[in-house]
Formats: sequence, C-alpha cells, structure tokens
Amino acid sequence: MKIGYSRVSTTDQNLDRQLDQLRSVGCERVYYEKLTGTKMNRPELMRMLDALREGDVVVVTELSRLSRSTKDLFSLVEKIHSLGVDICSLKETWIDTTTPQGKLLFTMFAGISQFQRDLIRQGTMEGLSSARARGRKGGRPVISQVKIDMAMRMYADKKYSLQEIRIATGISRTTLYRYLKNDNKG
Repeated sequence: MKIGYSRVSTTDQNLDRQLDQLRSVGCERVYYEKLTGTKMNRPELMRMLDALREGDVVVVTELSRLSRSTKDLFSLVEKIHSLGVDICSLKETWIDTTTPQGKLLFTMFAGISQFQRDLIRQGTMEGLSSARARGRKGGRPVISQVKIDMAMRMYADKKYSLQEIRIATGISRTTLYRYLKNDNKG
C-alpha cells in the first residue's frame, strides 16, 4: 500500500499542493500535519509509523517534509526500513528504495551518516581519555552531604524560598528538586 506523509511548518501554510501530488501517485492513505519538522514528536507521523506494515511504501513530496536534519532523517528512514517498508521522495528521486539504485544510494548515504557518528564518538572517547590522563573526571560534581543536609533543614523550616536555599547551598534547581522528591518518598 502506498502511504503518503505531508507536512507544513505553520498553521497558515497550505497542504493542498502536497496532498494533490501524493494522491496523483496513488497514495491510498495520507497522513498530514501542520508542525515544524524539527520536532520528532509529531502525532500524525507517529500514527503513520504505527500503521505501517511490511511491503508498504511511504511517499513524501520531498525529504524536508519528514525531517529538517540529516541525522533525524536517516534515523527515521532506518526505522521505516526496519519495518520492511520502502520510502520514495517525489522531488529527490534518488531516494526511492523500491529500486535497486535507490537502495544503493540510500545505503551509501546511511553509511556516511554512520561513519560521521562513529567519528564523533571516537573523538569524544579520545577527549575523555586525555582528560582522565590529566586527572580530570567527567560527570556531575559530587555534592557534599553537609550541603544536602543544610538544604533539607532549610526546606523543612519553611522560612526560606527554594531560590534562597539554592543560593545558600550552591545546589542546582534540578538537583534540589531531586533530593526533595527522594526525601518525600522515604
């Protein structure tokens, strides 16, 4: 089954051109929404992914309708492929994984994307190793039990605002809330 996906970034933009193109190539079902492509939490995209079945073909008018970033695009296309579903872009004809040429090109681009991720990871690991060799440790700084106890007493006194407690103890807002939450559980 051919399934279309259409998206525009703002509510005042019109989907008609995309919907017409998708229907003209035989899409039996079209999911569409008016949300920015930088967000991965798009309800219609998620509904489409849930509805996909092996052998389906996802059709988009152009790749930017699926995602604004290359990294997210490849991640999304890999997810679609893992379901046994092909993908076809009407504008970027090189991404038509229903053809051998499209599969080859996508595989090459996915390989380059993976290579880039591996290089970033390798650089990060080398940087951490170099820092450790100089005696530096990664991660969050350890908060002394004295500061934690002081913050908990100040909070229990109900005389201080959370901002005052944070300033007095040097504990971040997130960390303070985490300790308060854990204290209320126990």
